[in-house]
Amino acid sequence: MTDLAAVQPSVSTTYTGTPGVPPARPDFQIVPRKGLPIVGVVFAALVAAIVANKLWPLVFLHVAFGAAWTIVDLFMGFVIGPTMGKLPPPARIEVATRLMPKMVLIMPTVVTVTLAAGWQLGMLMGTVNSSYYNHAWIVASYIVVGFMAVIALGLLSPANIAVLSELKKPKPNPAVIQKLMKRFIFAAGFTGTLQVAILVIMTRIRVG
Repeated sequence: MTDLAAVQPSVSTTYTGTPGVPPARPDFQIVPRKGLPIVGVVFAALVAAIVANKLWPLVFLHVAFGAAWTIVDLFMGFVIGPTMGKLPPPARIEVATRLMPKMVLIMPTVVTVTLAAGWQLGMLMGTVNSSYYNHAWIVASYIVVGFMAVIALGLLSPANIAVLSELKKPKPNPAVIQKLMKRFIFAAGFTGTLQVAILVIMTRIRVG
């Protein structure tokens, strides 16, 4: 995947199509409009759970979307990245234009819901208070999750959108795509490592 930019508009050494003609890029939407209603429903459920301030809906949202965040990070960092790196350039373009637009919606949604529901749950259960007996581990989880959120929203998502925007251009710049894809894959792998750390912390909190 990090070699996505190897596709040159005027080079066909890795492409068996017409010489001098780059692989066809599938048409795609940077932000999939069909997914926006689903995101809207998810955020409406989040707001309702926070307003109700009840244990079950907050636990459900925090656990479900936290698990989704963990799975996505681990899968992207340790499975999708290495697999994409072994694909021929046309296949990388095909997969990237189908997968990455979905990530534009998925990552901000799972991160926001996990953090918002988790904080409200902490307020309800008192785990955010300094008097909580496992407060040191809670603070450790805040630090790790904070790093993951900054990477996901401040690095992964912008790099994702930038790659898709470049691919949308009539003549994409291979150097720009390569740089952005390396950043995306590195950040995904790093957040996957942090997810392992947060699993250790959360299981430690759970057993007391």
